[in-house]
Amino acid sequence: MRKPNFLLFITDQHRADNLGCYGNQIVKTPNIDSISARGTRFEKFYVANPLCQPNRSSLMTGRMPSVHGVRCNGTPLSQSARTYVEHLADNGYETALIGKSHLQNMTGKKPSWSPSSEDFAVDENGIPMQAFDWNMNGIEYENENPNFWRNQKNHKVITPFYGFDHVDLCTEHSDEVGGAYERWLLEKEPNGNSLRGRDNCQSDNNITTPQAWKTKLPEELYPSAYIGDMTLDYLDQHAASNDDKPFFIQCSFPDPHHPFTPPGKYWDMYNPDDMPISETINDGDSSMEIFLRDQLENNEAIRNTQMPYIANAREIQEAMALTFGMITMIDDQIGRVLAKLKELYLDENTIIIFTSDHGDYMGDHGLMLKGPLHLQGMIRVPFIWSDPEDRSAKITSSLGQTIDISSTILERANIKPYWGIQGTSLNGDISGKQPTNREALLIEDDRQRINLGFTRFQKIRTLITEKYRCTFGYPDARDELYDLLADPGELNNLWDSKPELRAQLTDQLMRMILEYQDPTPIATAIA
Repeated sequence: MRKPNFLLFITDQHRADNLGCYGNQIVKTPNIDSISARGTRFEKFYVANPLCQPNRSSLMTGRMPSVHGVRCNGTPLSQSARTYVEHLADNGYETALIGKSHLQNMTGKKPSWSPSSEDFAVDENGIPMQAFDWNMNGIEYENENPNFWRNQKNHKVITPFYGFDHVDLCTEHSDEVGGAYERWLLEKEPNGNSLRGRDNCQSDNNITTPQAWKTKLPEELYPSAYIGDMTLDYLDQHAASNDDKPFFIQCSFPDPHHPFTPPGKYWDMYNPDDMPISETINDGDSSMEIFLRDQLENNEAIRNTQMPYIANAREIQEAMALTFGMITMIDDQIGRVLAKLKELYLDENTIIIFTSDHGDYMGDHGLMLKGPLHLQGMIRVPFIWSDPEDRSAKITSSLGQTIDISSTILERANIKPYWGIQGTSLNGDISGKQPTNREALLIEDDRQRINLGFTRFQKIRTLITEKYRCTFGYPDARDELYDLLADPGELNNLWDSKPELRAQLTDQLMRMILEYQDPTPIATAIA
């Protein structure tokens, strides 16, 4: 029996409700919507962690952050970790990554925190000695380092890269993307770097929202177009090779992540006046929200980093309009790829998947970006699966999560999973024949930066059920309990007023934490 091909589209910092097929009446996403119209759309799909590196590592391994070790941005995924892409390659699949990876560090900057050498031992290089020797300081962990890409003309991704045999890498975000894209850009336009970045942008006094500029890059040279072009090239090469091996392609867009820099017609495709304003824009009383509002009121707000910030209604509308432009550009590129699949007759045996690594506050409680407050807009993401065995449109309310994608793909490819994978196959939910009927999901979130008004690292664990979000914060982040059906804005914290419900959900959370304890390594003998 012929194994299916897989084409996984993944976007960056993309809320579920910022797609037409998820009910958004403004953003134009006809091509993504067409995948939904020929597949199964999950209404309740969540991250394992609300940050890029941890959740992307969970996608790749099918394991929770506390298990695979990437608990926060800045920690690379160990080369010793088995990924489902590696498992596909070991079982006869050609594998390709085109676009963003972010399984390794891609800023080239030193960490903002490290254990003090006065309190903890360091090696001869001054690197802290850890309880387990992760050994992640070699050249094999510099694949995404922008300094290597820009300063070493022969630098390239060492393959296989977590199972990917072919890699066209994009690092960073918006019009400032680096890696293989930057080399492609400079081949196409030797002065390409003078066309991008805030210092080289066009003027547009109509846009005042933080982290937004009108790039001079033309649409055909923007990173999203590069990813579309490289995916088309890969498909053409695969078809021309007459190779019977099935393929797995991860087509990974760095947008619509901030900064907000959609090119050409996408810059003003949407009018900020048409953008909705969240009903909760002036609400929210967590310590983080109070701290950020006080910063803004005292003219101390820092709004040009990766950290969340408070914005006013107009700023949020502008950011949303530009985000929608970035999303529509991605959708146009996805349309090109879908057309190529059909042209090459590959669509008849290709499973098409769409998801995102995490969401964005996008004005909920007046917040932008993402942080240690688990609002739905940040933790709920799209997940769509279109299978050639059944292209009928279906919607499921079954709970699903990023770690489930690997198990679902492996089972559909008729490949036995590896020991220690923690995801649940969703093929029964996709077909509608055998729903998982899962009662709850666990989201992990460990911070290794001290900011947002906190004086210590924060750890957060969230339980999601069909009806509730129950969040535990330690040591200072707030404990929360919300009825998501009665209170979709997540404003009425029931933590103190519903002790019996809290106890029930606490018990459920503890059992899920036990469930996700690492079953590896396995015993090598009877002691």
